[in-house]
Amino acid sequence: MSQSRSIRLVPGRLVDADWLAARLGAEDLVVLDATVPYGPSGPDGELGRTRWEDAHIPGSRYADLQRTLSDAEAHFSFAFPPAEKLAPALQALGVHNGAAVVIYDDFLNMWATRIWWMLRAIGFANAAVLDGGWKAWVAAGKPIESGAAASVPSAKPLSVNPVPSFVDIQAIEAHVVGNRESEALVCALPEAYFNGVEKVGGRGGHIPGSINIPAASLLDAEGRFLPRDELRARLARLDDASSVTLYCGGGISATVVAFALGLTGREDVNVYDGSLEEWNANPSRPLAVGT
Repeated sequence: MSQSRSIRLVPGRLVDADWLAARLGAEDLVVLDATVPYGPSGPDGELGRTRWEDAHIPGSRYADLQRTLSDAEAHFSFAFPPAEKLAPALQALGVHNGAAVVIYDDFLNMWATRIWWMLRAIGFANAAVLDGGWKAWVAAGKPIESGAAASVPSAKPLSVNPVPSFVDIQAIEAHVVGNRESEALVCALPEAYFNGVEKVGGRGGHIPGSINIPAASLLDAEGRFLPRDELRARLARLDDASSVTLYCGGGISATVVAFALGLTGREDVNVYDGSLEEWNANPSRPLAVGT
């Protein structure tokens, strides 16, 4: 249903298909598809754009995490870009100070939570993730359209007010060397990667001192986040930690766990942006195997 009034605030970090469908066409609503599907050579943003053009939520735009929303000069994939590059890229998608942003994807919410986390990092708070993503939208019988996105008339101001959200490899090295047991380091990859059965960059195992909370363990069978009480139970291992730092293969699925922690009220959370892609690039950096 099209609306002319603006949306001042999203109701929380999560919205459902009914909430979004009732507000399609509202002034200043920005809907972003963040999906980066896996092609023959790995994550493929161009394939994501093609699939978005084939079918997407009406009025949405494709947010290309691989190309326009990552730092092309970094030595690892999907690196968080400098603010002077990120802000114009977001403005080109229609994001501005008065916008209400809803992000979705078609895989584990992880691409959506990555963009949500990036918005958090620049101090943009009026953003939400569509719970269950594209699959939930389709399952609910909501409208779908195809074709290219309408152009953004003109860029509106977007302020950058940094919020600590990412850490670099030096922080992780200090954690490992310092044996900082009170500061939780969490791997968000599936158990097979944590235990060294599956590998990232040709190496298997986890960063020493880390524990395993797979991103998928915080979602139900339909890809929606578990109820808050269940999330608290599954994240209870972190209750006594003085801070939490998360990593995965490339800084994507870690944001699912970071987002879930926020749903339970925890904000002292950071994501190691380079994650195992960066860590494993140097074979001298240690890895542990087993549980």
